[in-house]
Amino acid sequence: MSTTTSSSVHRRRWEHEPAGGAAQFGNADQRALRRTAERPDFDAIRHSADFADLRRRVRLFIFPAGAFFLLWYVGYVLIAAYAPAFMSQKLWGAVNVGLVLGLLQFVSTGALTLLYVRYAQRTIDPRVDRIREQAGVDN
Repeated sequence: MSTTTSSSVHRRRWEHEPAGGAAQFGNADQRALRRTAERPDFDAIRHSADFADLRRRVRLFIFPAGAFFLLWYVGYVLIAAYAPAFMSQKLWGAVNVGLVLGLLQFVSTGALTLLYVRYAQRTIDPRVDRIREQAGVDN
């Protein structure tokens, strides 16, 4: 097989793969905004009242939830470090306060995630859809 044949075979073999030869998962190669006849005016969107309201609504959830979770996590670590007698108190059998509070970290993470998903579906997503519609971006 000649060099030109081998390189053309190699080229044909890889021509349907993305650049760099890496596999694409899901819609990773697609843009978030679909192409439209006109590019949306992002400055107008950013300065609109609807976008300001959207950002305010996101902050209304993110900052209090983030502060709560950070305090809850740091509080758990501080109690574990400075009150080991409290954390080692037996509740039933081999289960102690530290174990229960540690497991509650996982429960609170899941609960916070579910709350955010619900909040986003009811509050944020409708506003995003309205802004995209006003900008003329396909959903």
